[in-house]
Amino acid sequence: MVASNGSNGSSFEAYSMADETRRTLDNLLHLAKSQIPSECRDIIARTTFHTDNTGSPYFPCPFKETEATSALKAVEAGMAAAIADLVYGEQDRKITVDVDRASAFLFSAYLSTVGGMNKSHPNVKSLLKDTDLLQAQSILYRRLSANLYETKNPGQYFHLHGSLEATTALNMVGLEGYRPDMTDYHECIKLIESHVKQFTAEELEKMNAERRQAGVTAMKWEDFKETNHGKTLIQEPPWRVDTIESTTPPVPFPGLKTAAPKPQVLAGVRVLELCRIIAGPAMGRGLAEYGADVIKITASNLSDVPFFQVDGNLGKHTADLNLKSPEGRKIFEELLQSADVILDGYRPGSLERLGYGPKQLVELTKHRNRGIVYVAEDCFGHVGEWAGRPGWQQIADCVTGIAWAQGESMGLNEPVVPPFPMSDYGTGCMGTIAALVGLYKRAKFGGSYHGTTSLCQYDIYLLQQGLYSKEMMEKLRQVHDPEFYELRHYDSVDEVGKRALKTMRRTHPELFEDKNLFESYSKGFKAPVKFVRPVAEVEGMWSGFIRSSRPNGFDAPTWDGWEVDEDMLKC
Repeated sequence: MVASNGSNGSSFEAYSMADETRRTLDNLLHLAKSQIPSECRDIIARTTFHTDNTGSPYFPCPFKETEATSALKAVEAGMAAAIADLVYGEQDRKITVDVDRASAFLFSAYLSTVGGMNKSHPNVKSLLKDTDLLQAQSILYRRLSANLYETKNPGQYFHLHGSLEATTALNMVGLEGYRPDMTDYHECIKLIESHVKQFTAEELEKMNAERRQAGVTAMKWEDFKETNHGKTLIQEPPWRVDTIESTTPPVPFPGLKTAAPKPQVLAGVRVLELCRIIAGPAMGRGLAEYGADVIKITASNLSDVPFFQVDGNLGKHTADLNLKSPEGRKIFEELLQSADVILDGYRPGSLERLGYGPKQLVELTKHRNRGIVYVAEDCFGHVGEWAGRPGWQQIADCVTGIAWAQGESMGLNEPVVPPFPMSDYGTGCMGTIAALVGLYKRAKFGGSYHGTTSLCQYDIYLLQQGLYSKEMMEKLRQVHDPEFYELRHYDSVDEVGKRALKTMRRTHPELFEDKNLFESYSKGFKAPVKFVRPVAEVEGMWSGFIRSSRPNGFDAPTWDGWEVDEDMLKC
């Protein structure tokens, strides 16, 4: 029996996306162990998965990204349903996860538009706030300081990563921070790789550690599992929620009425988000989708990727506060007194050094006799030999074996970073789950909770689901653009994403249809913003944003006077 891919007529062996997603959810419930309250498991397990897909996986990748993230969304929605039972009384609420929309969620930064322009449009910068303060994104040469290169040892690859600063990583391999003469994509790659090739992977690791940079040697999954860090993380659940203190009493959910068409489970819950880029803001985005009031706190002197704010700041208010200044700290600590959740997307230890780690925040708020939920995400995880190392999505994908598996699935004997920031969005979803679990426990038992997750833990969870078969990958190769399979290790995430987007528009145009997308006017960007619609639905509740997106630092740092964008309520 074969199933047909309607967009091009190519046939695939029978593959049920819904059935495989169900299997993945069962596996996830096993991997999560005690990190899901036992009484919530039956609620989650009754999730219905909806998909129009009758054959081909969506992405030109060997990973079960759609299935893995749909399963995470089922846990997220199931926890929201469990909270709804606490607030509105127990009901047999139907939970539905749109599997196709979960796929769109995984590359929503590429599907989002502002003023009709996507992230690669040459004129989109005219509508964005320039938060690329050190031009690590806007100058191609500096952008390619974050890229995968071959080392002195043939067949060994190192992902150099200039983060949001670029100069340190370039100087590390003997290059200038700025080269105005280097404007050609291939010439930039050739120059940087020629310098990386002067060093072995071991030498690069040593230099990298001395400068506290986010680079890493690309490993295969089998090799990562043999490292001390890999052995530690594989024993961990995908996320963890630990008790910080157990003396404060239970805190019921506010259950406030909002302007939304139906009740929202987190209406009245207050969240302070201290995060940048994608994974951290995706946690806050998820909580805002269920009705929480989320203030994203940034500082005017901290870089952030401008376009990622279009999607990442949905539903939130955004405010600039310098947490190293007396005035900024005073305002933050005032906001903290009525906050329920703190989200931390920085390198482990960063907020502790400011005095705002989980135990420190419990101490700052103990007089109110009401616990907090603190959720932190990072690259390498919060336990193990490499805990505390800096990193981003590409770093996790390279160290865990994702990049090598992507390259080998394309018929190559070299790693290739996979398309789109899928690990970022998956990690953000796990952080949202951790926050929901913490809030649920606080409501039932009291206390304060510390949730942790990481990009590496998402990748481990993904790889534990197994890869698509070689036969499936060969069939995918037959229907996708040959240009995608011409990619090599040195091609940037931007180039990989551009080619993947092109081929997916042809092979799966349904993902780009209006049924999966919604557009609303943003007063922050002074233009319409288009974004991926919510993935999950809980019967009787409303999942969706009640305010549109805005750039960082747009709002005053206050819980008062929040607006509702009426057109968002039609989503």
